[in-house]
Amino acid sequence: MTRFQKWRRGEGAQGLFLISPTLAFTLLLLAVPLVMVIALSFWTQDYLTLHRTFSLENYQTAWTEPMYQYLMARSLKISMLVTAMTVLLAYPVAYFISFRISPKRKAMWIFLITIPFWTSYLMRIFLWKVILGYNGVINGSLMGLGVIEQPLSFILYNQNAVVLTLAHAWVPFAILPIFVALERVDRSLIEAAEDLGDSKLRRFFRVTLPLSMPGVIAATIIVFIPTIGDYVTPRLVGGPNGLMIANMIELQFKKANDAPLGAALAISAMTIVTCVALIFIWLNKKYIREAK
Repeated sequence: MTRFQKWRRGEGAQGLFLISPTLAFTLLLLAVPLVMVIALSFWTQDYLTLHRTFSLENYQTAWTEPMYQYLMARSLKISMLVTAMTVLLAYPVAYFISFRISPKRKAMWIFLITIPFWTSYLMRIFLWKVILGYNGVINGSLMGLGVIEQPLSFILYNQNAVVLTLAHAWVPFAILPIFVALERVDRSLIEAAEDLGDSKLRRFFRVTLPLSMPGVIAATIIVFIPTIGDYVTPRLVGGPNGLMIANMIELQFKKANDAPLGAALAISAMTIVTCVALIFIWLNKKYIREAK
C-alpha cells in the first residue's frame, strides 16, 4: 500500500472529503468574487472601456477626495450609533428573558423575538417612513394632542431616521448572542455576591455584566459590520443628509459607470470594518480568557 493510499484511508482525508463541498462552495461564491473585486479596484475605466493596467489611482481618489472621506466618516458614525443603540435596547430584553422568565417559557419568548423577520425588510423601512413622515403617525398624534402646530420636519430624511430604522431592524440579532451569554452566567456566583452583601446593582456590574461581555461584543460585531454597508435604509429614510458610503459605491457601479472606483471604495470600507472587527474580536478573546 502506497503512502497516498494510506493517507486517503486516514481520518485527515475523510475530514477533507467531508468539508470539500463546503470549501468549494465558499471559494466559488465568496473568495472568487472578492478576488475579482480586488482586481477590479486596481484597474481604470473610461466610460465603457475598461483598462486592465495596474493603477493606484482609484485608491488615491478614495482616500484623498474630501467627499469620500466625509461619507466614510458619516458611515462609521451612523454604524457606531446604531450599534450602541441596538446593544442598549437588546441587553435589557435579553436580561429579562434570561433571569425573569421561567425556563419553560424562554423558547416562546425567543420565538416572539423572531417574528419581525417574518415580514419583508423593505416593508419595515416603509412603515418607519409612515411613522416618521411629515404627515405620519408621530406628527399626526402630536398635532392632534395640540403639542405642535406644524409637522416636525427633522424626524425624517436625516441621520437620526437612519439610526432609528437600522436599530429597530437589528435589535433581534443583538438579543440572541447576549441572551446566550447571559444563560451561561453561573448563578452561584451571583448568589455568592449576594451573600457577601452586594446590592443588585453592584452584583450586576461586578458579576453579570463582565461575564456577559462576550455576548455583548458578539452582538456589536454582528450589528456593526452589516450596517456600515447598508444602502437601502439610507436611500429610503435618510435623504441627502443620511446617505452613507454604500450609496456612493452603488452610484459608482450604476450611474457613474466607474466600477473600479466603486470597487476601491468597497475595499477601503471593508478594510476599515475589518480593522474595527478585529479589535472587537480581540476584546472578546480577552474577556473569555479573564472569565476562565
